[in-house]
Amino acid sequence: MKLDHIDWDGAHASIHEKGFVILKNILDQKECDDIISLYQQPTYFRKTISMERYRFGLGEYKYLQYPLPGIIETLRKFLYQHLCVIANDWNNMLNIAMQYPSSHADFINICRSNDQSLATPLILKYGAGGHNTLHQDLYGKIYFPLQAVVFLNKAGEDYDGGEFVLTEQIPRAQSKAIVLQPGHGDLLIFTTQFRPQKGARGYYRVNMKHGVSVVHSGNRHTLGIIFHDAQ
Repeated sequence: MKLDHIDWDGAHASIHEKGFVILKNILDQKECDDIISLYQQPTYFRKTISMERYRFGLGEYKYLQYPLPGIIETLRKFLYQHLCVIANDWNNMLNIAMQYPSSHADFINICRSNDQSLATPLILKYGAGGHNTLHQDLYGKIYFPLQAVVFLNKAGEDYDGGEFVLTEQIPRAQSKAIVLQPGHGDLLIFTTQFRPQKGARGYYRVNMKHGVSVVHSGNRHTLGIIFHDAQ
């Protein structure tokens, strides 16, 4: 993992302004392949979801269970410690009382005290025709306002289509779509539910959802890193 070259000042500025940032070349080829290989090893997972069954789209994803594989646990803790500052800034801007501790372990303890103890990191797999409808990953009363996804295949080589889609809903305005196609090994950080926007009378919420456009061919795998646990 290449974690020491990240420009966190620039990343924080992008997240504040747009609700997302792409961090380039975080995982190498072997690390991506190793995570993809986990998908066929059932001992690592607690639950498999068929998106079509629940009308979430077309594809499949599997929730990992504790203990998480080392690389995923390391990423989750490392990212959290850099993102909790933004999370607390956003809550202050929007007058939300919740304050996030600096340690991810302490945040997980808050989740567990609210009956949220199931691991939420997941690996998603899409084939031709696969897609994911617009949604938000909340899972309970306690949630973290940012999450991440790592792109494990090469767009344009391993698969075509399958762009990552964000929608932004400003009050009393039409929705805005943002379409992204991060590269192999890139990590996208984005808002879980909303971001603050400064208006004439202070800050207000801009609600956001995310999904995946239709995969035209090939296979697309991603690693989703959600920082809160589920009920």
